[in-house]
Amino acid sequence: MSSNRPRIGVPVDCKLIGTDPSHVVGEKYLAAVAHAADSIPLVLPARAAGAELASLETQISADDQLADLDGLFLTGSPSNMEPWRYGSDAPGVGPFDPQRDANNLALLGAAMARDMPVFTVCRGFQELNVACGGTLYTAVQDVPGLSDHRDDHDAPRESRYAPVHPVALTEGGWMANLLGTREITVNSLHGQGIDRLGDTLVAEARAPDGLVEAVRHRDLTFVAGVQWHPEWRYDDNPVSKALFHAFGDAARAYRHRRLTG
Repeated sequence: MSSNRPRIGVPVDCKLIGTDPSHVVGEKYLAAVAHAADSIPLVLPARAAGAELASLETQISADDQLADLDGLFLTGSPSNMEPWRYGSDAPGVGPFDPQRDANNLALLGAAMARDMPVFTVCRGFQELNVACGGTLYTAVQDVPGLSDHRDDHDAPRESRYAPVHPVALTEGGWMANLLGTREITVNSLHGQGIDRLGDTLVAEARAPDGLVEAVRHRDLTFVAGVQWHPEWRYDDNPVSKALFHAFGDAARAYRHRRLTG
């Protein structure tokens, strides 16, 4: 097995496990990076102060966390971003994870500054939009004209992650060209969603109600995100495999440039 596979940073969620404040990443995200992107996932702890963690921000910078990495993958999460992060005074819908907010926004800024490949899903997709100056709907289901994109938390896991609605891919866009189609069907497990698109982002796909479901950065080599969960049963889904393979290829190219100068 090659030791030259790309190293992909995967930031954590901060949550209680029982009574213990913990830094965690879902296994399905690590599996997709390892197998579908053929890369080595490395878990990145949050740096902001927590219940038992004194702030690491003066000791470890976002650039420190990205050193010797070849890509950044931002996962989904049960938590939502705090509305003040995107300039809203709405109360929002929790749970919230301020440690993740702080770390991921800093990581996104540092990664984009060095043109590092970035792939984001669900909450990570929303973080990318905020990092690029965009805003979010705090509760998509409450916006007139938009559908309810939430999942049923009481349903079996297989049902929650099942494909539920089509998305139309932008004609001539990066994703349409990658996938060779104009429409795919995706799962939907989110309460927040993109309101105003970030200034440097281009919409690559939209749901039937018009909600943006995929984006790419218009200037950088590979910075992209999707609102759905391609990591779920990635090996059974040609779209998921194509997206993670493209991310892995971008990380391999970045690693080559980084190591050879």
